[in-house]
Amino acid sequence: MPLSTQVVVIGAGPGGYAAAFYAADRGLKVALVDPEANPGGVCLYRGCIPSKALLHVADVITESQHAKDFGVTFQPPKVDLDKLRSFKNSVVSQLTGGTGQIAKLRKIDYIQGRAGFRDARTLDIEREGGGKDTLSFQHAIIATGSRPSTIPGLSIDSPRVMDSTGALDLPDVPKSLLVVGGGYIGLELGSVYAALGSRVTVVEMTGGLLPGADRDLVNILAKRIEKICEAVLLNTKVVGMKAAKDAVTVTFEGDVPEKEKTFDRVLISIGRRPNSQVPGLDRTNVEVDKRGFIVVDASRRTAEPTIYAIGDVVGEPMLAHKASHEGRTAVDAIAGDRNVAFEPAAIPAVVFTDPEIAWCGLTETEAEKQGRKVSVARFPWAASGRAITIGRTDGVTKLVLHPESGRVLGVGICGAGAGELISEGVLAIEMGANAQDMAMTIHPHPTLSETVMESAEVFFGHATHVYRPKRA
Repeated sequence: MPLSTQVVVIGAGPGGYAAAFYAADRGLKVALVDPEANPGGVCLYRGCIPSKALLHVADVITESQHAKDFGVTFQPPKVDLDKLRSFKNSVVSQLTGGTGQIAKLRKIDYIQGRAGFRDARTLDIEREGGGKDTLSFQHAIIATGSRPSTIPGLSIDSPRVMDSTGALDLPDVPKSLLVVGGGYIGLELGSVYAALGSRVTVVEMTGGLLPGADRDLVNILAKRIEKICEAVLLNTKVVGMKAAKDAVTVTFEGDVPEKEKTFDRVLISIGRRPNSQVPGLDRTNVEVDKRGFIVVDASRRTAEPTIYAIGDVVGEPMLAHKASHEGRTAVDAIAGDRNVAFEPAAIPAVVFTDPEIAWCGLTETEAEKQGRKVSVARFPWAASGRAITIGRTDGVTKLVLHPESGRVLGVGICGAGAGELISEGVLAIEMGANAQDMAMTIHPHPTLSETVMESAEVFFGHATHVYRPKRA
């Protein structure tokens, strides 16, 4: 246990370990504190990574069923839940073991424990195996992440009510599952359980799934969700839950035929809230806003000059890749670089359902709220040769453009592999590209990436594979 360090990072998620690794690369003495045995945080242990492993399995099942359209028929899948769980856990172990090795190679002092502030330059650390230590530091980076939100007044003591962490443990494949919340977490995990054989019902209190995302993208996904789910209940609230024998009875409020229904399991997925209740934080000048987010400036510095904060704990979007880049910004500021600021022009968001939805930059929804005039160029995947060959014409690629200059302000994609395609849009926005740049960039044929190029061609009214003359 070191007595002092130049930089200590509290929390070893994608933001925390990225910051720690980068600080070490820049020659700083670094300590990294986290309760887990290895760096990884919620993303690697209980979030992004295990969920994507399970979503891949769901995709395999779906593809096997879809293959009958091509004249290839498979027997119905038999799911070995223990082996599936083992596969998911092995993915987690491989990645977290890897981050642990990289921390050692970078000579980072990794401390398995929980940190609290004694003051603005000292931490008290409770080790996981027992014992307490004190660590003094020149600078600290808070990267404590977030946790699942709960429904006030609806908490019941039942193992059949799960949050995202519990759902990823795959306790069983329930015959019926209620997913409370139509956001990306609920839809991703609901898709997994539906593919494994559960009768899934999704309940969302607003009028549509994925609130905030553009409706033209969501509508494509919604058709698929309605097919694989037993029911999708919009404009509906859960107002009561009570444990029944081997089940949970749920009471609904809204325009639904049944006000009460029983499910084998319930998944609560209504969002996440920041872990800003760091012990001793009140002994510093760090400020926390009404929503629980730590207040930071453009360099991710808090009101306490020695303390920085990054990731979910400082605000939305709560995304791993956003946290990683914030971590690098904080380290640059700590290292003394001038004019350091976290000012991305676009942060990509991906919903890993089937089909996937991805977007970056300005959305149509945001443009409408801002009263901002934009041009939107859409290319339907029904006109994509590659989409037709793989039987996935249920997609669209669109560019949100400045109407006069054609500058790319935003990109939205719904379709198979949308998450792998969106980075081109992010780069275009960051580089200040316009529709002509996108249209003149030669894309390989036949690929789904061509839909980005052809969306730009739609803007000019001369897309090869759709006839949409430009309006006078």
